[in-house]
Amino acid sequence: MNFDLQSLLLFKSVVSSGSIAGAAELHNIAASAVSRRISDLEIQIGTALFYRQRRGVELTPAGEEFLSHVSGLLNRLARMEQAMEDFADGLKGVVRIAANTSSITQFLPEDLAAFVNDFPRVRIKLVEMFSTDVLAHVRMGHADLGICSGLTDPGDLDATLYRRDTLVLAVPENHPLASLASVSLGDILDQDIVSLQEGSSIQAYVDAQAEAQGRMPKTRVQVMSFDGVRRMVEAHLGVAILPHGAVMDAARDSKLTMVSIAEPWAMRELLLVRKPNSQLGRASQVMFEYLTGQDRPRQQDVQSKP
Repeated sequence: MNFDLQSLLLFKSVVSSGSIAGAAELHNIAASAVSRRISDLEIQIGTALFYRQRRGVELTPAGEEFLSHVSGLLNRLARMEQAMEDFADGLKGVVRIAANTSSITQFLPEDLAAFVNDFPRVRIKLVEMFSTDVLAHVRMGHADLGICSGLTDPGDLDATLYRRDTLVLAVPENHPLASLASVSLGDILDQDIVSLQEGSSIQAYVDAQAEAQGRMPKTRVQVMSFDGVRRMVEAHLGVAILPHGAVMDAARDSKLTMVSIAEPWAMRELLLVRKPNSQLGRASQVMFEYLTGQDRPRQQDVQSKP
């Protein structure tokens, strides 16, 4: 049997109102049209659904059984419609994000917490990786959105500003550079350096700047995390270039000192990337607008001075 949804709705309305005329008034259509729909249903089913009376209608036993099935079906359709509206509004879904350590350390936790507060039914799958890997992850379709350093070239991906941050020099307490207001790249290259392992956009950019001056950084230790870098610096194994937000709190509670870097590249951007002309799911599109501040006030970026 192929039931017409409008006929089922009219059947339910006739039951609710107790008459064909009442259902016709509710749906703003002619009573004859409602009567014809009900008759067609009865022909299709092969039995009467109503006893027609002078003052209205009354369900037959078949009508009672039919009503239970129609009510369940319409309730399920209503739930389906609401669920689809949730997806259309970005209220449900999964958003896959690949992000570099700088964004996760400084901005992303608060941004995602605020997003989840507004859209609690959206699930977020977040992976942390170097910026170059973020770009590859998005290109391959393993992530809907990526956050990477502006020091890396997004190439064919669409890139939008996410945040700005400042690179600073982390030095041990009582280090000769700790008393300076700022340092140059030359000052840094004179020191032993603690860096992130190969793949870090910060280290790759510093290496390129040093090579332009005909020098090479004296990398003494390479570790995998900002926390590892800070601990090595505290142990007087060298100095390190890190984002302001990755050093600020640690400098208050540890044996670290922050020093400004007087170089143009010390001010950098964090980019939100996606495939060009990509058809993002609604949840991912809402997340993109949220992170780029298109639908809410932007949080203050990290200040240019520590």
